[in-house]
Amino acid sequence: KDDFKVIVTSFDYHDVAYDEDIYGKGAKYGLPEDFELVRKHVADKARAIYALRKSMLEKNREYEQMSLLEQIEIPLAGLLSKMEFTGIAVDQNKLEEIGEDLTQRASELETLICDLAGSTFNVNSPKQLGEVLFEQLQLPYQKKTKTGYSTDASVLKQLSSFHPIIDAILEYRSLTKLNSTYVEGLRAALSIKNDGRIHTIYRQAQTQTGRLSSVEPNLQNIPIKTEEGKELRKLFVADQGGLLYSCDYSQIELRVLAEMADVKALKEAFQSGEDVHSATAKKIFKTDQVTSKERRQAKAINFGIIYGKTSWGLAEDLQISPKKADEFIINYFETYPEIKTFMDQQIQDAIDLGYVSTLKHRRRYIPEVRSNNYQTREFGKRMAMNAPIQGSAADLLKIAMVAIQEEIERRQLKSKMLLQIHDELVFSVPLDEKDLITELVHQHMEHAVDFSVPLTIEGEFGLNLYEVK
Repeated sequence: KDDFKVIVTSFDYHDVAYDEDIYGKGAKYGLPEDFELVRKHVADKARAIYALRKSMLEKNREYEQMSLLEQIEIPLAGLLSKMEFTGIAVDQNKLEEIGEDLTQRASELETLICDLAGSTFNVNSPKQLGEVLFEQLQLPYQKKTKTGYSTDASVLKQLSSFHPIIDAILEYRSLTKLNSTYVEGLRAALSIKNDGRIHTIYRQAQTQTGRLSSVEPNLQNIPIKTEEGKELRKLFVADQGGLLYSCDYSQIELRVLAEMADVKALKEAFQSGEDVHSATAKKIFKTDQVTSKERRQAKAINFGIIYGKTSWGLAEDLQISPKKADEFIINYFETYPEIKTFMDQQIQDAIDLGYVSTLKHRRRYIPEVRSNNYQTREFGKRMAMNAPIQGSAADLLKIAMVAIQEEIERRQLKSKMLLQIHDELVFSVPLDEKDLITELVHQHMEHAVDFSVPLTIEGEFGLNLYEVK
Protein backbone atom coordinates (compact mmCIF):
# COMPACT_ATOMS: atom_id res chain seq x y z
CA LYS A 1 0.00 0.00 0.00
CA ASP A 2 2.86 2.39 0.80
CA ASP A 3 4.62 4.46 -1.84
CA PHE A 4 7.43 2.61 -3.64
CA LYS A 5 10.02 4.94 -2.09
CA VAL A 6 8.75 4.23 1.44
CA ILE A 7 9.16 0.49 0.85
CA VAL A 8 12.69 0.66 -0.60
CA THR A 9 13.77 3.17 2.06
CA SER A 10 13.01 0.50 4.68
CA PHE A 11 15.77 -1.50 2.93
CA ASP A 12 18.10 1.52 3.21
CA TYR A 13 17.77 2.39 -0.51
CA HIS A 14 17.07 6.06 -1.24
CA ASP A 15 17.86 6.73 -4.92
CA VAL A 16 14.25 7.04 -6.13
CA ALA A 17 11.62 9.79 -5.95
CA TYR A 18 8.16 9.70 -4.36
CA ASP A 19 5.43 8.93 -6.92
CA GLU A 20 3.55 12.12 -6.02
CA ASP A 21 6.66 14.20 -6.80
CA ILE A 22 6.45 12.90 -10.38
CA TYR A 23 2.74 12.44 -10.99
CA GLY A 24 1.18 14.86 -8.50
CA LYS A 25 -1.68 13.85 -6.24
CA GLY A 26 -5.45 14.24 -5.92
CA ALA A 27 -6.99 16.33 -8.70
CA LYS A 28 -3.50 17.14 -10.03
CA TYR A 29 -2.55 13.47 -10.50
CA GLY A 30 -1.40 12.76 -14.08
CA LEU A 31 1.56 12.48 -16.43
CA PRO A 32 3.94 15.46 -16.27
CA GLU A 33 4.67 17.50 -19.39
CA ASP A 34 8.35 16.56 -19.13
CA PHE A 35 8.14 12.88 -20.05
CA GLU A 36 11.84 12.43 -19.31
CA LEU A 37 10.90 12.65 -15.63
CA VAL A 38 8.67 9.60 -16.07
CA ARG A 39 11.37 7.69 -17.97
CA LYS A 40 13.91 8.39 -15.24
CA HIS A 41 11.45 7.53 -12.47
CA VAL A 42 10.57 4.17 -14.05
CA ALA A 43 14.25 3.40 -14.65
CA ASP A 44 15.07 4.33 -11.03
CA LYS A 45 12.38 1.93 -9.81
CA ALA A 46 13.69 -0.88 -12.02
CA ARG A 47 17.23 -0.23 -10.72
CA ALA A 48 15.95 -0.34 -7.13
CA ILE A 49 14.18 -3.67 -7.72
CA TYR A 50 17.34 -5.14 -9.24
CA ALA A 51 19.50 -3.87 -6.37
CA LEU A 52 17.14 -5.10 -3.65
CA ARG A 53 15.96 -8.36 -5.24
CA LYS A 54 18.23 -10.60 -3.20
CA SER A 55 17.55 -9.00 0.19
CA MET A 56 13.79 -8.85 -0.49
CA LEU A 57 13.66 -12.54 -1.39
CA GLU A 58 15.62 -13.34 1.77
CA LYS A 59 13.00 -11.45 3.75
CA ASN A 60 10.22 -13.42 1.96
CA ARG A 61 11.93 -16.68 2.94
CA GLU A 62 12.38 -15.51 6.52
CA TYR A 63 8.66 -14.66 6.70
CA GLU A 64 7.66 -17.98 4.99
CA GLN A 65 6.13 -16.03 2.11
CA MET A 66 7.80 -17.64 -0.93
CA SER A 67 4.69 -19.69 -1.70
CA LEU A 68 2.56 -16.54 -1.39
CA LEU A 69 4.87 -14.72 -3.81
CA GLU A 70 5.64 -17.41 -6.39
CA GLN A 71 2.44 -19.45 -6.46
CA ILE A 72 -0.14 -16.73 -5.84
CA GLU A 73 0.91 -13.12 -6.40
CA ILE A 74 3.23 -13.46 -9.41
CA PRO A 75 0.88 -15.70 -11.47
CA LEU A 76 -2.03 -13.47 -10.41
CA ALA A 77 -0.28 -10.38 -11.81
CA GLY A 78 -0.31 -11.94 -15.28
CA LEU A 79 -3.97 -12.89 -14.96
CA LEU A 80 -4.99 -9.40 -13.81
CA SER A 81 -3.25 -7.86 -16.82
CA LYS A 82 -5.32 -10.13 -19.11
CA MET A 83 -8.53 -9.17 -17.27
CA GLU A 84 -7.71 -5.46 -17.56
CA PHE A 85 -6.93 -5.79 -21.26
CA THR A 86 -10.12 -7.74 -22.02
CA GLY A 87 -12.49 -5.53 -20.04
CA ILE A 88 -16.26 -6.02 -19.90
CA ALA A 89 -18.87 -4.82 -22.40
CA VAL A 90 -21.25 -2.02 -21.38
CA ASP A 91 -24.76 -1.34 -22.72
CA GLN A 92 -24.29 2.35 -23.54
CA ASN A 93 -27.97 2.93 -24.39
CA LYS A 94 -28.93 1.57 -20.98
CA LEU A 95 -26.27 3.82 -19.40
CA GLU A 96 -27.87 6.93 -20.92
CA GLU A 97 -31.35 5.69 -19.94
CA ILE A 98 -30.30 5.20 -16.31
CA GLY A 99 -28.53 8.58 -16.28
CA GLU A 100 -31.63 10.40 -17.54
CA ASP A 101 -33.85 8.59 -15.02
CA LEU A 102 -31.57 9.40 -12.08
CA THR A 103 -31.31 13.06 -13.13
CA GLN A 104 -35.08 13.42 -13.48
CA ARG A 105 -35.87 11.73 -10.16
CA ALA A 106 -33.23 13.81 -8.36
CA SER A 107 -34.73 16.99 -9.84
CA GLU A 108 -38.23 15.99 -8.66
CA LEU A 109 -36.88 15.27 -5.17
CA GLU A 110 -35.09 18.63 -5.10
CA THR A 111 -38.42 20.37 -5.78
CA LEU A 112 -40.14 18.27 -3.09
CA ILE A 113 -37.42 19.09 -0.52
CA CYS A 114 -37.80 22.83 -1.13
CA ASP A 115 -41.60 22.52 -0.89
CA LEU A 116 -41.28 20.65 2.43
CA ALA A 117 -38.84 23.29 3.69
CA GLY A 118 -41.14 26.11 2.63
CA SER A 119 -38.32 27.92 0.84
CA THR A 120 -35.99 27.56 -2.12
CA PHE A 121 -32.37 26.76 -1.24
CA ASN A 122 -29.36 24.84 -2.54
CA VAL A 123 -29.97 21.25 -1.37
CA ASN A 124 -26.32 20.39 -2.16
CA SER A 125 -25.03 23.03 0.28
CA PRO A 126 -24.51 21.48 3.74
CA LYS A 127 -24.47 25.02 5.24
CA GLN A 128 -27.84 26.01 3.74
CA LEU A 129 -29.35 22.60 4.46
CA GLY A 130 -28.25 22.80 8.11
CA GLU A 131 -29.86 26.23 8.49
CA VAL A 132 -33.13 24.92 6.98
CA LEU A 133 -33.23 21.80 9.20
CA PHE A 134 -32.12 23.24 12.53
CA GLU A 135 -33.12 26.93 12.41
CA GLN A 136 -36.08 27.02 10.06
CA LEU A 137 -37.68 23.62 10.88
CA GLN A 138 -36.27 23.48 14.43
CA LEU A 139 -35.33 19.79 14.24
CA PRO A 140 -33.37 18.26 17.18
CA TYR A 141 -29.94 16.57 17.33
CA GLN A 142 -28.12 19.51 15.82
CA LYS A 143 -24.34 19.14 15.87
CA LYS A 144 -22.52 22.33 15.08
CA THR A 145 -19.09 22.44 13.43
CA LYS A 146 -16.84 25.37 12.51
CA THR A 147 -18.54 25.66 9.12
CA GLY A 148 -22.13 25.23 10.32
CA TYR A 149 -24.48 22.41 11.29
CA SER A 150 -23.47 18.83 10.50
CA THR A 151 -25.82 17.16 7.99
CA ASP A 152 -23.93 13.91 7.50
CA ALA A 153 -25.74 10.57 7.17
CA SER A 154 -25.44 9.67 10.88
CA VAL A 155 -27.19 12.92 11.88
CA LEU A 156 -29.91 12.60 9.24
CA LYS A 157 -30.71 9.01 10.21
CA GLN A 158 -31.48 10.14 13.76
CA LEU A 159 -33.92 12.70 12.35
CA SER A 160 -35.78 10.32 10.04
CA SER A 161 -38.93 10.06 12.17
CA PHE A 162 -39.19 13.81 12.88
CA HIS A 163 -39.95 15.19 9.43
CA PRO A 164 -40.66 13.79 5.91
CA ILE A 165 -37.97 16.08 4.47
CA ILE A 166 -35.26 13.80 5.89
CA ASP A 167 -36.14 10.70 3.85
CA ALA A 168 -36.40 12.89 0.74
CA ILE A 169 -32.90 14.31 1.40
CA LEU A 170 -31.41 10.83 1.95
CA GLU A 171 -32.95 9.53 -1.27
CA TYR A 172 -31.81 12.64 -3.18
CA ARG A 173 -28.25 12.14 -1.98
CA SER A 174 -28.34 8.46 -2.93
CA LEU A 175 -29.55 9.22 -6.47
CA THR A 176 -27.08 12.08 -7.10
CA LYS A 177 -24.20 9.94 -5.82
CA LEU A 178 -25.18 7.06 -8.12
CA ASN A 179 -25.34 9.46 -11.04
CA SER A 180 -22.04 11.23 -10.41
CA THR A 181 -20.03 8.20 -9.26
CA TYR A 182 -21.30 5.53 -11.61
CA VAL A 183 -23.10 7.00 -14.62
CA GLU A 184 -20.66 9.87 -15.17
CA GLY A 185 -17.74 7.72 -13.98
CA LEU A 186 -18.56 4.95 -16.45
CA ARG A 187 -18.99 7.46 -19.29
CA ALA A 188 -15.50 8.78 -18.57
CA ALA A 189 -14.04 5.25 -18.39
CA LEU A 190 -15.67 4.27 -21.69
CA SER A 191 -14.10 7.25 -23.45
CA ILE A 192 -10.55 6.08 -22.67
CA LYS A 193 -10.35 3.28 -25.25
CA ASN A 194 -13.69 3.97 -26.94
CA ASP A 195 -14.29 0.26 -27.59
CA GLY A 196 -17.58 -0.08 -25.70
CA ARG A 197 -15.85 -1.81 -22.80
CA ILE A 198 -14.80 -0.88 -19.28
CA HIS A 199 -11.14 -1.68 -18.53
CA THR A 200 -10.80 -1.28 -14.78
CA ILE A 201 -7.30 -1.25 -13.29
CA TYR A 202 -6.64 -3.74 -10.49
CA ARG A 203 -4.34 -2.70 -7.68
CA GLN A 204 -2.77 -5.85 -6.38
CA ALA A 205 -0.85 -4.40 -3.45
CA GLN A 206 -3.10 -1.52 -2.40
CA THR A 207 -4.96 -2.99 0.58
CA GLN A 208 -3.33 -4.16 3.80
CA THR A 209 -5.58 -7.22 4.02
CA GLY A 210 -4.48 -8.60 0.63
CA ARG A 211 -7.80 -7.95 -1.09
CA LEU A 212 -7.73 -6.58 -4.61
CA SER A 213 -8.95 -3.06 -5.23
CA SER A 214 -9.89 -1.48 -8.55
CA VAL A 215 -9.78 2.05 -9.97
CA GLU A 216 -10.80 3.93 -13.12
CA PRO A 217 -13.54 2.98 -12.41
CA ASN A 218 -13.81 1.23 -9.04
CA LEU A 219 -15.94 -1.84 -9.73
CA GLN A 220 -15.50 -3.23 -6.21
CA ASN A 221 -18.16 -0.97 -4.73
CA ILE A 222 -21.08 -1.36 -7.14
CA PRO A 223 -24.01 -1.09 -4.71
CA ILE A 224 -26.26 -4.16 -4.54
CA LYS A 225 -28.49 -3.40 -1.55
CA THR A 226 -30.76 -0.85 -3.25
CA GLU A 227 -32.87 -1.34 -6.37
CA GLU A 228 -31.14 1.63 -8.03
CA GLY A 229 -27.76 0.07 -7.29
CA LYS A 230 -28.83 -3.32 -8.60
CA GLU A 231 -30.08 -1.61 -11.77
CA LEU A 232 -26.51 -0.49 -12.49
CA ARG A 233 -25.48 -4.14 -12.82
CA LYS A 234 -27.66 -4.32 -15.96
CA LEU A 235 -25.11 -2.06 -17.66
CA PHE A 236 -22.45 -4.80 -17.70
CA VAL A 237 -23.38 -7.24 -20.44
CA ALA A 238 -22.20 -10.46 -22.07
CA ASP A 239 -20.43 -10.48 -25.42
CA GLN A 240 -22.59 -11.34 -28.42
CA GLY A 241 -23.25 -15.07 -28.67
CA GLY A 242 -22.17 -15.76 -25.11
CA LEU A 243 -23.17 -15.39 -21.47
CA LEU A 244 -21.74 -14.00 -18.26
CA TYR A 245 -21.11 -16.52 -15.50
CA SER A 246 -20.85 -15.16 -11.98
CA CYS A 247 -20.01 -17.23 -8.93
CA ASP A 248 -19.11 -16.34 -5.37
CA TYR A 249 -18.30 -18.06 -2.14
CA SER A 250 -21.11 -18.60 0.35
CA GLN A 251 -20.29 -17.11 3.78
CA ILE A 252 -16.58 -17.38 3.05
CA GLU A 253 -15.29 -15.34 6.00
CA LEU A 254 -17.44 -17.25 8.49
CA ARG A 255 -16.13 -20.52 7.07
CA VAL A 256 -12.54 -19.25 7.28
CA LEU A 257 -13.13 -18.26 10.90
CA ALA A 258 -14.57 -21.71 11.71
CA GLU A 259 -11.47 -23.32 10.17
CA MET A 260 -8.80 -21.02 11.61
CA ALA A 261 -10.29 -21.02 15.12
CA ASP A 262 -11.27 -24.73 14.91
CA VAL A 263 -14.81 -23.94 16.10
CA LYS A 264 -16.29 -27.41 16.49
CA ALA A 265 -20.00 -26.50 16.68
CA LEU A 266 -19.69 -24.07 13.75
CA LYS A 267 -17.76 -26.62 11.66
CA GLU A 268 -20.41 -29.27 12.36
CA ALA A 269 -23.14 -26.88 11.18
CA PHE A 270 -21.27 -26.23 7.92
CA GLN A 271 -20.41 -29.91 7.41
CA SER A 272 -24.03 -31.01 7.90
CA GLY A 273 -25.32 -28.36 5.51
CA GLU A 274 -27.41 -26.76 8.27
CA ASP A 275 -28.26 -23.07 7.96
CA VAL A 276 -25.44 -21.65 10.09
CA HIS A 277 -27.36 -18.56 11.25
CA SER A 278 -30.28 -20.70 12.43
CA ALA A 279 -27.81 -23.04 14.16
CA THR A 280 -26.24 -20.07 15.93
CA ALA A 281 -29.66 -18.69 16.91
CA LYS A 282 -30.69 -22.03 18.42
CA LYS A 283 -27.61 -22.05 20.63
CA ILE A 284 -27.64 -18.36 21.61
CA PHE A 285 -31.36 -18.17 22.33
CA LYS A 286 -31.54 -21.77 23.64
CA THR A 287 -34.51 -22.75 21.47
CA ASP A 288 -35.38 -25.47 18.95
CA GLN A 289 -37.71 -23.22 16.95
CA VAL A 290 -35.98 -20.13 15.57
CA THR A 291 -38.01 -17.10 14.51
CA SER A 292 -36.98 -14.98 11.50
CA LYS A 293 -36.09 -12.16 13.94
CA GLU A 294 -33.82 -14.47 15.97
CA ARG A 295 -32.11 -15.72 12.80
CA ARG A 296 -31.57 -12.12 11.64
CA GLN A 297 -30.06 -11.25 15.02
CA ALA A 298 -27.80 -14.33 14.96
CA LYS A 299 -26.66 -13.42 11.44
CA ALA A 300 -25.78 -9.88 12.58
CA ILE A 301 -23.78 -11.33 15.49
CA ASN A 302 -22.00 -13.92 13.30
CA PHE A 303 -20.78 -11.25 10.91
CA GLY A 304 -20.41 -8.56 13.58
CA ILE A 305 -17.96 -10.71 15.53
CA ILE A 306 -15.78 -11.09 12.42
CA TYR A 307 -15.49 -7.31 12.17
CA GLY A 308 -14.89 -6.85 15.90
CA LYS A 309 -18.19 -5.06 16.50
CA THR A 310 -18.74 -3.71 20.01
CA SER A 311 -22.02 -4.03 21.89
CA TRP A 312 -22.73 -0.42 20.87
CA GLY A 313 -22.24 -1.20 17.18
CA LEU A 314 -24.36 -4.33 17.42
CA ALA A 315 -27.07 -2.46 19.34
CA GLU A 316 -27.25 0.12 16.55
CA ASP A 317 -27.48 -2.60 13.86
CA LEU A 318 -30.24 -4.50 15.64
CA GLN A 319 -32.01 -1.48 17.17
CA ILE A 320 -31.69 -2.93 20.68
CA SER A 321 -30.12 -1.65 23.90
CA PRO A 322 -26.33 -1.93 24.35
CA LYS A 323 -27.01 -4.01 27.47
CA LYS A 324 -29.04 -6.53 25.42
CA ALA A 325 -26.36 -6.54 22.71
CA ASP A 326 -23.74 -7.23 25.36
CA GLU A 327 -25.78 -10.24 26.55
CA PHE A 328 -25.93 -11.54 22.96
CA ILE A 329 -22.13 -11.27 22.59
CA ILE A 330 -21.51 -13.02 25.95
CA ASN A 331 -23.89 -15.84 24.93
CA TYR A 332 -22.17 -16.05 21.54
CA PHE A 333 -18.71 -16.54 23.06
CA GLU A 334 -20.10 -19.10 25.50
CA THR A 335 -21.59 -20.96 22.53
CA TYR A 336 -18.37 -20.76 20.50
CA PRO A 337 -15.56 -20.43 23.09
CA GLU A 338 -12.91 -21.20 20.44
CA ILE A 339 -13.75 -17.90 18.70
CA LYS A 340 -13.05 -15.91 21.88
CA THR A 341 -9.74 -17.75 22.33
CA PHE A 342 -8.80 -17.13 18.67
CA MET A 343 -9.70 -13.42 18.75
CA ASP A 344 -7.80 -12.88 22.02
CA GLN A 345 -4.76 -14.62 20.50
CA GLN A 346 -4.82 -12.35 17.42
CA ILE A 347 -4.85 -9.27 19.65
CA GLN A 348 -1.99 -10.68 21.73
CA ASP A 349 0.02 -11.48 18.57
CA ALA A 350 -0.47 -7.92 17.35
CA ILE A 351 0.78 -6.59 20.70
CA ASP A 352 3.74 -9.01 21.03
CA LEU A 353 4.83 -9.34 17.40
CA GLY A 354 3.46 -6.13 15.91
CA TYR A 355 1.47 -8.01 13.26
CA VAL A 356 -1.10 -10.74 12.56
CA SER A 357 -0.92 -13.31 9.72
CA THR A 358 -3.20 -15.03 7.23
CA LEU A 359 -3.19 -18.75 6.48
CA LYS A 360 -0.64 -18.05 3.74
CA HIS A 361 1.59 -15.96 6.04
CA ARG A 362 0.56 -12.57 4.65
CA ARG A 363 1.26 -10.08 7.42
CA ARG A 364 -0.67 -7.05 8.52
CA TYR A 365 1.25 -4.79 10.86
CA ILE A 366 -0.96 -3.12 13.48
CA PRO A 367 0.97 -0.50 15.51
CA GLU A 368 -2.38 0.92 16.68
CA VAL A 369 -2.72 -1.80 19.35
CA ARG A 370 0.21 -0.23 21.24
CA SER A 371 -1.17 3.32 21.08
CA ASN A 372 -1.61 5.39 24.25
CA ASN A 373 -4.96 6.57 22.89
CA TYR A 374 -7.84 4.29 23.97
CA GLN A 375 -9.90 4.70 20.79
CA THR A 376 -6.89 4.08 18.54
CA ARG A 377 -5.98 1.01 20.60
CA GLU A 378 -9.51 -0.41 20.37
CA PHE A 379 -9.53 0.20 16.61
CA GLY A 380 -6.25 -1.72 16.39
CA LYS A 381 -7.78 -4.64 18.29
CA ARG A 382 -10.69 -4.79 15.84
CA MET A 383 -8.21 -4.83 12.93
CA ALA A 384 -6.22 -7.58 14.62
CA MET A 385 -9.34 -9.74 14.93
CA ASN A 386 -10.53 -9.18 11.37
CA ALA A 387 -7.33 -9.05 9.28
CA PRO A 388 -6.38 -12.77 9.49
CA ILE A 389 -9.93 -13.78 8.46
CA GLN A 390 -10.45 -11.26 5.66
CA GLY A 391 -6.87 -11.72 4.46
CA SER A 392 -7.13 -15.52 4.40
CA ALA A 393 -10.38 -15.29 2.44
CA ALA A 394 -8.60 -13.00 -0.05
CA ASP A 395 -5.68 -15.43 -0.35
CA LEU A 396 -8.09 -18.29 -0.92
CA LEU A 397 -9.88 -16.52 -3.78
CA LYS A 398 -6.57 -15.59 -5.40
CA ILE A 399 -5.47 -19.25 -5.27
CA ALA A 400 -8.71 -20.24 -7.00
CA MET A 401 -8.29 -17.54 -9.66
CA VAL A 402 -4.78 -18.70 -10.56
CA ALA A 403 -5.85 -22.38 -10.70
CA ILE A 404 -8.90 -21.62 -12.87
CA GLN A 405 -6.84 -19.54 -15.30
CA GLU A 406 -4.19 -22.27 -15.59
CA GLU A 407 -6.92 -24.81 -16.40
CA ILE A 408 -8.56 -22.51 -18.98
CA GLU A 409 -5.21 -22.11 -20.72
CA ARG A 410 -4.34 -25.82 -20.46
CA ARG A 411 -7.65 -26.80 -22.08
CA GLN A 412 -7.41 -23.91 -24.59
CA LEU A 413 -10.92 -22.73 -23.73
CA LYS A 414 -12.42 -19.53 -25.12
CA SER A 415 -13.96 -18.57 -21.76
CA LYS A 416 -12.29 -15.61 -20.06
CA MET A 417 -12.18 -14.30 -16.51
CA LEU A 418 -13.42 -10.71 -16.68
CA LEU A 419 -13.91 -9.35 -13.18
CA GLN A 420 -13.22 -9.98 -9.53
CA ILE A 421 -15.62 -8.16 -7.20
CA HIS A 422 -14.71 -9.12 -3.62
CA ASP A 423 -15.83 -12.79 -3.30
CA GLU A 424 -17.36 -12.86 -6.78
CA LEU A 425 -15.70 -13.92 -10.05
CA VAL A 426 -17.25 -13.05 -13.42
CA PHE A 427 -16.50 -14.92 -16.65
CA SER A 428 -17.33 -14.48 -20.32
CA VAL A 429 -18.49 -17.91 -21.52
CA PRO A 430 -19.37 -19.15 -25.04
CA LEU A 431 -22.59 -21.19 -25.03
CA ASP A 432 -20.80 -24.43 -25.90
CA GLU A 433 -18.51 -24.12 -22.83
CA LYS A 434 -21.22 -23.63 -20.18
CA ASP A 435 -20.96 -27.11 -18.67
CA LEU A 436 -17.17 -27.18 -18.84
CA ILE A 437 -16.71 -23.83 -17.12
CA THR A 438 -19.28 -24.67 -14.43
CA GLU A 439 -17.44 -27.87 -13.54
CA LEU A 440 -14.02 -26.24 -13.70
CA VAL A 441 -14.94 -23.23 -11.55
CA HIS A 442 -16.73 -25.32 -8.91
CA GLN A 443 -13.79 -27.71 -8.72
CA HIS A 444 -11.12 -25.06 -8.19
CA MET A 445 -13.08 -22.65 -5.99
CA GLU A 446 -14.42 -25.37 -3.69
CA HIS A 447 -11.02 -27.08 -3.38
CA ALA A 448 -8.72 -24.06 -3.44
CA VAL A 449 -7.31 -25.07 -0.05
CA ASP A 450 -7.47 -28.17 2.11
CA PHE A 451 -10.19 -27.24 4.61
CA SER A 452 -12.23 -29.45 6.91
CA VAL A 453 -15.01 -26.87 6.51
CA PRO A 454 -16.66 -27.29 3.09
CA LEU A 455 -16.31 -24.32 0.75
CA THR A 456 -19.46 -23.84 -1.29
CA ILE A 457 -20.09 -21.50 -4.19
CA GLU A 458 -23.21 -20.19 -5.89
CA GLY A 459 -23.11 -19.52 -9.62
CA GLU A 460 -25.51 -18.23 -12.27
CA PHE A 461 -25.45 -17.55 -16.01
CA GLY A 462 -27.07 -14.46 -17.53
CA LEU A 463 -26.92 -11.80 -20.20
CA ASN A 464 -25.85 -9.11 -17.70
CA LEU A 465 -24.53 -8.78 -14.14
CA TYR A 466 -28.04 -8.12 -12.79
CA GLU A 467 -29.28 -11.51 -13.98
CA VAL A 468 -26.42 -13.40 -12.36
CA LYS A 469 -26.67 -11.88 -8.85
